[in-house]
Amino acid sequence: MAIVDRLSLQLFSARAIPVLEDQFALLSKLGYRCVEPYGALFAEADQLETLLKRYDMAAPSAHIGLDRVLGDTEATALTAKRLGIELVVVPYIKPEERPTDAAGWDALGAKLEVAGDVFKKHGLGFAWHNHEFELEALSDGSFPMERLLKAAPSMGWEIDLGWVTRASQDPIAWLNRWKDRILAVHLKDVASPGEATDEGGWADVGHGTLDWQQLVAAAKATSAKYFVVEHDNPNDIERFARRARETVASW
Repeated sequence: MAIVDRLSLQLFSARAIPVLEDQFALLSKLGYRCVEPYGALFAEADQLETLLKRYDMAAPSAHIGLDRVLGDTEATALTAKRLGIELVVVPYIKPEERPTDAAGWDALGAKLEVAGDVFKKHGLGFAWHNHEFELEALSDGSFPMERLLKAAPSMGWEIDLGWVTRASQDPIAWLNRWKDRILAVHLKDVASPGEATDEGGWADVGHGTLDWQQLVAAAKATSAKYFVVEHDNPNDIERFARRARETVASW
């Protein structure tokens, strides 16, 4: 199956459209059959369930905040099951909540492993989504992302190729090293320096600086089943969604 046939779009990219159903209508028109919801939408789980059915779309993976994952794991798992989600992903932690040393990241990983056992009991996968800070070395030379994966050996990784690049790391090296733990891939592109400043320096997938030919080959060699396009701050969501899907369809 080609990647485009199982491609999701992270709904955070479409948040500038104020009505959730309008987001679904646009993405359906552009040919998307899958979406990746994010934390705020779970306050409206009934509406999300209705729209997934109405537009005959699936949400195979979803971003769910650390507070829900650790604070109400069982209820989170049940909501995910109801929505047809297969992979629960922790997407982000605020700067003030981040561990400051290796021991802190190890302790967080141990907590995630416990939560992962609950998701596994319900037949769900569990993964962590990176930003740049997990790929910045700690004082002992180790990386938070490595420490999380080692401390939570049953947890997978949703690797964000754009943020790995923003951290001045080689995404192919990380794809190769952790290929057995990578369960999902965020396809995100980075604009050339000085360009797209009104969009946070991000680019539409295939229209930035990343070498997608090599990245796609490396990504296909991982254990990833889920592929998600994302742009953190598009000034035209229809343009981004259309061009991203066209790019992926060309692979």
